[in-house]
Amino acid sequence: MTTEPPGGRQAVAVWSIGTLVYMVAVVHRTSLGVAGIDAAARFHIGASALSTFSILQVLVYAGMQIPVGLMVDRLGTKRVLTIGIVLFTLGQLGFALSHSYGMALASRAVLGCGDAMTFVSVLRLGSRWFPARRGPMIAQGAALFGVAGNLMSTVLLARLLHSAGWAPTFVGTALGGALVLVLVLLFMKDHPDGFEPAPAEHHGRAYVKRQIAASWREPGTRLGMWVHFTTQFSGMVFLLLWGLPYLVEAQGMSREAAGTMLTLVVIANMVFGMLFGQVIGRHHGARMPLALGVIGATAVMWAVVLAWPSQHAPLWLLALLCVVLGSCGPASMIGFDFARPANPPERFGTATGIVNIGGFTASMAALLAIGVLLDATGDNYRVAWSSVFVLQALGLSQILRLRGRAARLERQRVAVSRVESVHVPAKA
Repeated sequence: MTTEPPGGRQAVAVWSIGTLVYMVAVVHRTSLGVAGIDAAARFHIGASALSTFSILQVLVYAGMQIPVGLMVDRLGTKRVLTIGIVLFTLGQLGFALSHSYGMALASRAVLGCGDAMTFVSVLRLGSRWFPARRGPMIAQGAALFGVAGNLMSTVLLARLLHSAGWAPTFVGTALGGALVLVLVLLFMKDHPDGFEPAPAEHHGRAYVKRQIAASWREPGTRLGMWVHFTTQFSGMVFLLLWGLPYLVEAQGMSREAAGTMLTLVVIANMVFGMLFGQVIGRHHGARMPLALGVIGATAVMWAVVLAWPSQHAPLWLLALLCVVLGSCGPASMIGFDFARPANPPERFGTATGIVNIGGFTASMAALLAIGVLLDATGDNYRVAWSSVFVLQALGLSQILRLRGRAARLERQRVAVSRVESVHVPAKA
């Protein structure tokens, strides 16, 4: 008999609630991406101060990943998701009612803290309800719900902001948090009946250190973190804050046309997410070529757009850039698939948190670099966006350093697992 969860309708129903929570969290997270210009006018701030909103939010998110992974491993998904929903709802509500820069900044920090508790929890939920072979599809499916939240921000929230105003728009999104909180409290279960995880001892700092150290020692965990670092940040920074100002102020597009471009990024994200999930589910060896391909394509497209001789790049080229940026999110999910076989289930939440730190650390660095360079160069977006190449070079060097060892250890584990699955000792 298999010890893996069977999946099925109940698994899909419970997992869908978790992914709905993640979708709402992404709406809250990316809402500033379509409100950056409005926020600058509302709080009377420049580019560096505006980028501080997203930097602080991402800093809190990244800093919370390992603690959240430990919390999920210890407390279970339902409790952690409940805490996360309460926090990101309160943060969005505070941001809606803020009239000062300081209060708005504190609200984004609270929002980032709650947001940090969602994705790791959803991945853990999927690993508890579905068999391991469904792992790539579960990760990409969760990311797809996040993309849907991003789409809601770029399409619906942008229009609502200009028709209803600041406070009604952000209060309205906060109500979505209250809705998913009810669903989690009423219908969420950490695992199917009969598949309770083995009890684990959690004794203070010693346990925490063991979990973190054991996860970090695995090359697959570190490789996953650097894949996430190198692939995610370019598309995320574009959607989270600097895409709309770049298209409007540097490329001379209207806000409506720029919003359409952001929507193109989100749609491409959805398409690539489904494609990558299918490819990796059938051909596990495609993970590294896909990750490296996205890194290379992103670098080439940014190089072409930034080096374009005329002041404004042609529309077709900007559209192609947005399509490539849409592949960044699905590619970052590959990082979790490198970490999954390297860590046992009782350590998966911690390992997932470490991987998730990668992309958000890179995003934080890019947000800061672009904001500082814009202020230092008088809004020269070509110079500011060139910081992308520095982060990509750093991440790529680490991927190339770790991939061989991680692949060897994974092959060894697969071989041992196959032997153990067919060699069943006879009962005495």
